[in-house]
Amino acid sequence: MNDGTDFGSASFPAEIVPLAHDQWDDWYGKFERALGGVPKAAEERALWRDLTEVDRALAVRSDTEIVGTAGAFSLRMSVPGGALVPTAGVTMVSVQPTHRRRGLLRAMMSRQLDDIRERGEPLAVLTASEPAIYGRFGYGRGAERLSLAIDSSRTALTPPEGAERVRLRLVPAHLAHAKCEELYARRVPLRPGMPLRTPGWDRLPVLDCGTDAATTSPVQCVTAEHDGEFAGYARYTVRPVWGVDGAEGVVRVRDIEASTPQAYAVLWRYLLDLDLTSSVVADNRPTDDPVLHLVPDIRRCGIRLLDSLYVRLVDVGRALAARTYAGPVDVVLAVEDEFCPWNNGRWHLSGDAKGAVCTRTDASADLAILVRDLGAAYLGGTGFGALAATGRLRELRSGALDHAAPAFHSATAPWQPYVAF
Repeated sequence: MNDGTDFGSASFPAEIVPLAHDQWDDWYGKFERALGGVPKAAEERALWRDLTEVDRALAVRSDTEIVGTAGAFSLRMSVPGGALVPTAGVTMVSVQPTHRRRGLLRAMMSRQLDDIRERGEPLAVLTASEPAIYGRFGYGRGAERLSLAIDSSRTALTPPEGAERVRLRLVPAHLAHAKCEELYARRVPLRPGMPLRTPGWDRLPVLDCGTDAATTSPVQCVTAEHDGEFAGYARYTVRPVWGVDGAEGVVRVRDIEASTPQAYAVLWRYLLDLDLTSSVVADNRPTDDPVLHLVPDIRRCGIRLLDSLYVRLVDVGRALAARTYAGPVDVVLAVEDEFCPWNNGRWHLSGDAKGAVCTRTDASADLAILVRDLGAAYLGGTGFGALAATGRLRELRSGALDHAAPAFHSATAPWQPYVAF
């Protein structure tokens, strides 16, 4: 990493510099101000400080003031096939409103991607406060999420056969923490887009803070045993609400995981049946969440489909070789990447469910694709057919699209369990 990158104009000189440890409060404060100026609660702010990798944080300085911020987390993210791939989790990107439209963001994104490449991470991902910004830097929408607001007063859930062998137990969240995290770690390879939770990240689901913390319960934890084995958990809060007709409390699901269908269904039934409540809210669930097929009336679920994870292939060859494919694929991709020119050109991808190889080639291309759309398709949630319908993915050899499209598909929808980094 260079010590500094000068850019800007004579009127507004600026440089990108590594963040110093003693500048974190100023740096993070500028990030908060760019997002509207509401400071995080002290406990949450302290956690983000602990999680910040200062050696990966960049600051844009104009004179003596920090006017831009960007950081990255060193993640290991699951991809189709279950491999945990080194991935940069881009975070805390901001430009002060006084310094917009001067090329600061573009310069930071370029510098950051250079750094990610030097570290040998083939992928970068982010959750976006403004999604329209990041497409021009090569990030494609690679995973979506469901937001659910279920009318539990009018929804009854019937678990599958064998559910009677599931036993629930209310446990203080800190006492169940280790078992919950062990189960989460086992689930990571089963769903593309999930990051392994390293120390510190496991504190996010149980953090008691937020704008409604004063009127909401501490995080509750219910665990499930199936045939005597630990099989699942749900962590949630309850906000008591009293309406003119009685109790209308709100259950807010932090996270829920289970290793058997029976345990998963029984945990959801528990959440929907809590006394003195009338709704269950889950802001971030996979698009193929089984709960959608467990409830009798999906219209009572208040479903919203939202964007979630944006994926950027920093090293096309290594990224495509890191995942497996749903069926045999042998295709030459002509990749267009204006922002990271080292990815431009033709790549020969050959692979199947056992593994893949991807190398540069001079052979004629079968498909032409923008790198952001390759990022959108990478985790298997966005189909080649849908991208072809936009005109941005082009078939250059007849039949190539029908051959490649099924191979990129993932039977399990990609999902990022954090609404924001």
